[in-house]
Amino acid sequence: MPADWLPERARPSPDPIGSRGATLVGGGHSHVEVLRRFGRRPVSGARLTLISRDRHTPYSGMLPGYVAGHYNWADVHIDLVPLAAFAGARFIQDSATGLDLESRILHCESGRDIHWERLSINTGSTPSIAAPGAVEHAMAVKPIHRFNDRWLALLARVRTGAGRLRIAVVGGGAGGVELLLAMQHRLRGECRALGRDPDTLVFALFTRGRHILPTHAASVQRRFLRVLTERGVELHCGQAVRGVNETGLETIDGRHHRADEVIWVTGASGPEWLRESGLALDPQGFIQVRDSLQSITDPAVFAAGDIASMIHHPREKAGVVAVRQGPPLADNLRRSLTRRPVRPWRPQRRWLALISTGNQYAVASRGASGAEGRWLWHCKDWIDRRFMRRYRMDRD
Repeated sequence: MPADWLPERARPSPDPIGSRGATLVGGGHSHVEVLRRFGRRPVSGARLTLISRDRHTPYSGMLPGYVAGHYNWADVHIDLVPLAAFAGARFIQDSATGLDLESRILHCESGRDIHWERLSINTGSTPSIAAPGAVEHAMAVKPIHRFNDRWLALLARVRTGAGRLRIAVVGGGAGGVELLLAMQHRLRGECRALGRDPDTLVFALFTRGRHILPTHAASVQRRFLRVLTERGVELHCGQAVRGVNETGLETIDGRHHRADEVIWVTGASGPEWLRESGLALDPQGFIQVRDSLQSITDPAVFAAGDIASMIHHPREKAGVVAVRQGPPLADNLRRSLTRRPVRPWRPQRRWLALISTGNQYAVASRGASGAEGRWLWHCKDWIDRRFMRRYRMDRD
C-alpha cells in the first residue's frame, strides 16, 4: 500500500508552513471520530492530514473478545484509508519521532518532515516495563499489533501440543483480569477440541495491589475473585514483579515463579519522542492538557486518549475516555480552524464498564453498583459492533 494515499480529486499539494489545516498524529479512538465528523461536515478551505503507523487501527474494547475467539482479527479493526478519504484527508503511513514547536515541524520515522498549523495527538500509550528482563521475555499487550503476533504464536504452540504450559499475567486491573480469562477460555477450548486435557494449561495472575480491580467497587472485585477461583487461576496479590527471565518471573519477596509465557498488562507511559518535544508532560510522559484538550504549553497542539493527561480532571487510562473525547476534540479543532473560541469539556467521574469473563458472560461495574450475566455480554457485543459500524466506510 502506498505510504501517502488519497484520491486524486482531493490530493493536496505539499504542505506549506502556515497552511490552514490540522495534522492528526495517530489513528486512535478520538481521531476516528474526528475524521467521521469532518467527513459529515467539512470545514471549507481546511485540510486534514492523518499520520498513522498502521492502516488498520484496533478497537481495544473488542480485544478480549478477539482473544477469546468470539471475533476475528478483521472484526476488531477500523480501516483508516476509506475513513480518511471520507473526511477528505490525506493519509500518510508513518510514525512520529520528534516535534519542533517553534518551527511547527513534525519529524517522522521515514525521514519526512511535516509542516503543521494545528496538531492533534492520539497515539495511545506505550508499555512502561521497568522490571529487568520484561522487555525481552514478556508479552506486552501494547502495541496491539505486536501483542497479536505473540498471541498467535502462543495459540499455535498450544495447537501443536506443546505439553504442560504455565501462563502468567502481570496486572490485576480490569485489563489484566479480562485478558487472562479470555486467553484461558480460548486455549482450554483449543485443547478440548483436539481431545487433550485442558488442565495441562495453568494460569496465574500477579498484581502489586492487595486487591484485583482496585478502581472498581468491592462487589465487582468479589465477583471476579469468585470467577478466578472457580476457574483455578492462581492469584498472587501484593506481589509486585521485580524481574522476568526465560524461565519465569521473580516477585518482590524474592520467590521465582516458573512461567512459559508472561503477559504484561500494567503500566503505561508516553512515547520517548515526546520527552524532547518541549510540551509539558506529566510524570508518566503524557501530554498535559486543559479542559479544551489543548496542551498547556501550546494551544495549537491538542491531545486525547491515553496520551493526554487532563490537569483538572485526571482519569484512569480507558478506551471509553478516548471514545468520549472524540466529539469535543472534533468540535474544538473545528472552532480553532474557524477562529472561534474553544469550549471546555469535563469527563464523567464514573462510567459503565462491561468486563467480560471470556465465555460470553460479563460483569457490569459503575460506581458502587454491579451486576452480571450473559445478557450483559450481549449488550457489550451490540454496543461494540454498533461502534465499529460507524467507521466502516468501506462497507457502506
